Amino acid sequence: MTDAAAQGVHRARYRRILSFAAREFLKVWWYELVLPRLGMTSVAERTRGPRMQRFARRFHVLAVELGGLMIKVGQFMSSRLDVLPPEITAELEGLQDEVPAVPFADLRVVAEAELGMPLARAYAWFDETPVAAASLGQAHRARLSEQDAADTGLDTVVVKVQRPGIDEIVAVDLAALRRVARWAMRVRLVSDRVDAPALVEEFAQTSLEEIDYLHEAASAERFRENFAADPRVDTPEIVWERSTRRVLTLSDVTAIKINDIDALRAAGIDPSQVADVFAEVMFDQVFTHSFVHADPHPGNIFVTPVSEAGPSTGSGTQGADSGAQGARAGTQGADSGTRERNFRLTFIDFGMMAEVPDNLRNGLRTLLIAVAGRDSRGLVAAAKEIGVLLPSADTNELERALSALFARFGGMGFAELSTVDPREFKDFADEFGDMVRSLPLQLPENMLLLIRAVSLTSGMCSGLNPAFNVWDAAEPYAARLLRDESGNLIQDVAKQAMETAALTMRLPKRIDNIITRIDDGNVSFDTSRLERRLDRLEGIARRIASGVLFAAMLVGGALLVTPLPPLGITLICVSALPLLHAVFAGVGRRGPR
Repeated sequence: MTDAAAQGVHRARYRRILSFAAREFLKVWWYELVLPRLGMTSVAERTRGPRMQRFARRFHVLAVELGGLMIKVGQFMSSRLDVLPPEITAELEGLQDEVPAVPFADLRVVAEAELGMPLARAYAWFDETPVAAASLGQAHRARLSEQDAADTGLDTVVVKVQRPGIDEIVAVDLAALRRVARWAMRVRLVSDRVDAPALVEEFAQTSLEEIDYLHEAASAERFRENFAADPRVDTPEIVWERSTRRVLTLSDVTAIKINDIDALRAAGIDPSQVADVFAEVMFDQVFTHSFVHADPHPGNIFVTPVSEAGPSTGSGTQGADSGAQGARAGTQGADSGTRERNFRLTFIDFGMMAEVPDNLRNGLRTLLIAVAGRDSRGLVAAAKEIGVLLPSADTNELERALSALFARFGGMGFAELSTVDPREFKDFADEFGDMVRSLPLQLPENMLLLIRAVSLTSGMCSGLNPAFNVWDAAEPYAARLLRDESGNLIQDVAKQAMETAALTMRLPKRIDNIITRIDDGNVSFDTSRLERRLDRLEGIARRIASGVLFAAMLVGGALLVTPLPPLGITLICVSALPLLHAVFAGVGRRGPR
């Protein structure tokens, strides 16, 4: 394809994304803003479900045909079970599996150009049939050459190769998304709650990192080091000699997909235990390592059976000797120390990782402790600390709503919630929905990937175990965090006590020095600034009085002009004197404040 033809294809792609977004914006504007103002709210509400479903189908078609970042956008939307209706998430959840593979001949050109040699020299064998095809690249099995195998100790590997021209496609998609974000900011409902351009920039940074396989390799190494002493977690090894920005070679760790329940049971692995361990590991990533796998969908996590099953080392052995992994001691030690675990979780694809800054991690710690303790006030404070809720928000009603929520549904697992009468949920939503929508909620930066990770984790655990109870997973962690917070609090109190004691010891001497200076007549007070401010206030009061007098004389004169012309005209003329005083009094007398 010539450069001119490629540019024409990219322009058509850009226009198609924008035209799709424009049509959907117009529909939302008409149904959600115009019809309610015309008194037709019931029409908008009655048609909302089918409209959302039609939107999801149209976007599904668009994403599959265009590929690129449109697949990523659809995947993110499918994971937002917390905010998007099921009509959208259900339609988009299988989007990843529908990405068409790139013809091997095209992929070979990219791989050989990056490696600087034919594939036959780089690898002893290379399978032309892809193991998996993703939106930005695809993976093939291969076998290392004899020399590379001797150097690395590996044999069978998986080679990821980027799709041809993906850099240009990502650039076009990001340009279109930035334009759509600017449109969204013109809708007050959106602009009040989320900085759409900042959100797109966060997505852009992640996408650009994801098409740099050297960055992914470095992230994989960091993740591997974080869990090096943890028998629950495994990661592939990187073959750096056969890795570049567009080609990534790593050890083959494929095993049972985490959502393949039948295969898990056939291997003698309990899916509910997999859910528990998966939740524990994700907690570790957030609160212990501050480095989170942000794309934990079923294709990126394998369950690898281990031949020697023994007591879980997370409580006794590992919990006792791993200060760096102490969070697991609180979680696994609570309920899994006596269970045998005959598997480990193997993570792959580290292109999408979330860093958790200290301030965000502290807010999340507060949030987890509040949720575990059913503390509505603490939950609101955590929301403010994280930045989801603006500090100026009036939260009394929100605290009351959360207290009612905890009192009725606190501690329930997904299975128990499914038995609750839907009308009860509806009544609760009707009672507090308007109040929640009126709050200044927003999506802070650095939260996009973390929200994605949490959404996928929640959905994965409940899929593995319908009775999975997030409270049971959170409470041991919260208990340990609370103990840590208590220890920090004691240190803070001790530090403040020492400072107070030091100040108290110095206080008598300082008081004696002040008394001595007063006796000697060396203490003076500067009241000049206060006097100047009082003079200004007095002048302002006089000018206000002159203004009131001017208005009274002007109105009185106007009323007397007809019955008593001489007196009325006189009052109107004389009213100019207080007016001049009100306007010009104090001009030229302003000194230093």
